[in-house]
Amino acid sequence: MSRTYFAAAALLPDGWHRDVRLSVDDQGIIEGVTSDATDEGAERLKGPVLPGMPNLHSHAFQRAMAGLAEVGSALPDSFWSWRDHMYALVDRLTPDEVAIIARALYVEMLKGGYTQVSEFHYLHHAPSGEPYADPLAMSDALLEAAASSGIAMTLLPVLYAHSDFGGAPPTRGQRRFVHGVDAYLRRLDALQGRCQADPRHTLGMALHSLRAVTPEEIAAVLAANPAGPRHIHVAEQQKEVQASLAWSGQRPVRWLLDNVEIDARWCLIHATHLDDGEIDDLAASGAVAGLCPTTEANLGDGLFPSEKYAARQGRWGIGSDSHVSLNVVEELRLLEYGQRLTTQRRNVLQSPRQRSVAEWLYTQAAAGGAQASGQPIGALAPGKRADWVVLDGDDPYLASASDTSRMGRWLFAGSQAQIRDVMVAGVWQIEEGRHARDEDNRRELRDVLQRLQRRD
Repeated sequence: MSRTYFAAAALLPDGWHRDVRLSVDDQGIIEGVTSDATDEGAERLKGPVLPGMPNLHSHAFQRAMAGLAEVGSALPDSFWSWRDHMYALVDRLTPDEVAIIARALYVEMLKGGYTQVSEFHYLHHAPSGEPYADPLAMSDALLEAAASSGIAMTLLPVLYAHSDFGGAPPTRGQRRFVHGVDAYLRRLDALQGRCQADPRHTLGMALHSLRAVTPEEIAAVLAANPAGPRHIHVAEQQKEVQASLAWSGQRPVRWLLDNVEIDARWCLIHATHLDDGEIDDLAASGAVAGLCPTTEANLGDGLFPSEKYAARQGRWGIGSDSHVSLNVVEELRLLEYGQRLTTQRRNVLQSPRQRSVAEWLYTQAAAGGAQASGQPIGALAPGKRADWVVLDGDDPYLASASDTSRMGRWLFAGSQAQIRDVMVAGVWQIEEGRHARDEDNRRELRDVLQRLQRRD
């Protein structure tokens, strides 16, 4: 039986509409969208309505170390020194602890405006590096966390085999990540049924990076033609670019474009350091650039060339990656502000058809994130899943805003606190800023973090 909702203002694919009726079927799919309608017989939503935002890149376990690597040393700190802190955390985690961390994380994501998470999952094995008795224990921990939080998931098991270009042996800190190709493909097969059991979930695949897999391993995995989205870290750091040049004579994104069939199935995470030819060809490929502005800023990665990429109609979305922030507002605001600082101009990311910077940022990120997630989401339209965010209609700044100023008020002068309600697949997960598991999550997460601190 379908349910009907009424929004005084809703962001539809062609912009803001007034007095919108949204009908949702019993599978959580939007059946119809009608503007200039009445609210008769409908549940009236308590603020402006936006499509939910997909989070296209997450390492759930890293939330446990957010803020703990912010102490300097005598040597310059970088991504590579941060990675040592991450490996130390990895040594101490159990599947039950990962489930608790992820469950609390995913609720925070929902409160921040995300309704789907692409989990780039490479923490697979026991601390010894051997598989658990149940090899899928860590994967199941993440799926359980998604189910109990209510967020939808694209699970991306990761092939991680080496420590550096050219097939260098993995380090001790990487031993919990490592698979051979055959074992990795068996893992994908075993997870297929688990993900199909919930229509909100999708199974894809991921290659950690060109540092962590060889060309032969890439070819072997792709020859099996795994279903779903395909993700890879690439060109995050200048050191990686230089190492790729030394290994192959090519920059990492150029190597991918020349040696792999990069198309709309792919999401290139970070892709921070691109030359003009790579910008042109990545945009033309139809792949998504997976941008993680708060993590990239935290790690000192650099700035993605968003203005040039957008001018070529390149597709992109956002992810929270290491989870120093779980806030759609902060990710999109930082993306635009980075371009302003680089170009020394204002209102950089826009288009002739969409002059509102905030509206352009939000709709572009939602569309790119939906593509990278492999789910029918990212828009309020018939056939899309009923994932949406209701902003606080009583907030003075939002209540007084026009259609042209509403998104700017929120993304550039507001905060996550203005998110009131969040729906995923037709089910309310956040109501009046709260989740049903808030108290349990708070208690369980506190206990886990205290245990991890004692093991440090």
